[in-house]
Amino acid sequence: MTTDEITELLTEAYVDELETVMNYLTNAIVLDGVHAEEVKESLEADVQEELEHARMLGNRLKQLEQSPPGSAAFEASQSGLQPPEDTTDVQSVIEGVLEAEEDAIETYQSLHEAATEANDPVTEDVAVTILSDEEAHRTEFRGFQKEFPSD
Repeated sequence: MTTDEITELLTEAYVDELETVMNYLTNAIVLDGVHAEEVKESLEADVQEELEHARMLGNRLKQLEQSPPGSAAFEASQSGLQPPEDTTDVQSVIEGVLEAEEDAIETYQSLHEAATEANDPVTEDVAVTILSDEEAHRTEFRGFQKEFPSD
């Protein structure tokens, strides 16, 4: 792997984290109903964690003499995490979060692998740190998926 491949993965992850922040925040605001409160609280807490992930990735890009992208370079990709038309459809948000977390886990596994091959222990550390958080989010939302009504 080359530094170019690592910076591409860092950039992809940076943009994905910022999109996740937007979608988690929006869903935490718009969800309604008695079943929504626990999920909303979790999303609200995760917004800060995802924002910190973006900050870590942006800082790593800067250390590699790259610049994190601005909004002009942004292309949305999280179609499954869009706020539901029915604001009581908590299950669709849970499924969207799980999809986003699976994508993030895959990205951070690829980043870790690329950094290992390039002998870049700092990026390896960033990838492992964030990967651990993403796996914890996935576990939490798998629990929600089992617990919440699906109708």
